[in-house]
Amino acid sequence: MSTNQSLFSGPAAYERFMGRWSRELARLLVQFAGARDDDTLLDVGAGTGSVAAAVASTPSIRIVGIDPAAAYVAFAQAMHGDERARFAVGDGQRIPFPDGAFDRTLSLLAINFVPDPHKAAAEMIRVTRRGGIVAAAVWDYGDGMEMLRLFWDTVVARHPIDERKDERHMRLCRSGELAALWRGQDLQDVSEDALTIPTDFASFDDYWNPFLEKQGPAGHYVAALPELDREGLRRALRHRVIGDGADRAFTLTARAWAARGVVA
Repeated sequence: MSTNQSLFSGPAAYERFMGRWSRELARLLVQFAGARDDDTLLDVGAGTGSVAAAVASTPSIRIVGIDPAAAYVAFAQAMHGDERARFAVGDGQRIPFPDGAFDRTLSLLAINFVPDPHKAAAEMIRVTRRGGIVAAAVWDYGDGMEMLRLFWDTVVARHPIDERKDERHMRLCRSGELAALWRGQDLQDVSEDALTIPTDFASFDDYWNPFLEKQGPAGHYVAALPELDREGLRRALRHRVIGDGADRAFTLTARAWAARGVVA
């Protein structure tokens, strides 16, 4: 995902921060969308190509990914591009394809970052054939995405004034919100589900270091801190995550809300 170029500007850094988890989630979204042999898919906000990687084992599926960030498009093309998968620079609010061009249109961890998600949803529907599926997933930033919830709870405990920056306030991240957006666009047979994956960390540094790479709202928050505040946050977060003992591996849970609907 990389619909906001200022928040997600580096594909390699994104892979270390969130890409390893979005690849796992992509497989669940592809299943939730009911992708089948011979489908042609569009991935809106393709980022580093997680959805293309998820369908790579189904050789009859063709996929096009669009993303507004050229660096992400180049990365995805280099990693996943072939005769069945291609990537192009494109805006989800103005999708550069004709009506009904795709069997299924997906958006993984992206639509909440689009300036006008209603316009993006309408465009996703427009380029999907009648009877086709439109599906999207967004992290549950409020409660279900533990790696970020632990981070923001620690931030707010230290600096209550920064509560307004907490990603729990992001749109479309609560149960029912994506489904309501889909119903508002007159999609049929709309359903919503929670997609949950484990996130395994080898150590606290494996968890913490990606926050230093200025990816997403959390990474930008860390980058803006003075050095002493950054170290204080690191220590407080380490205590919250693994306590005061020796470093160790640990597993957190990441939940996303997903919605799908049928084009009338």
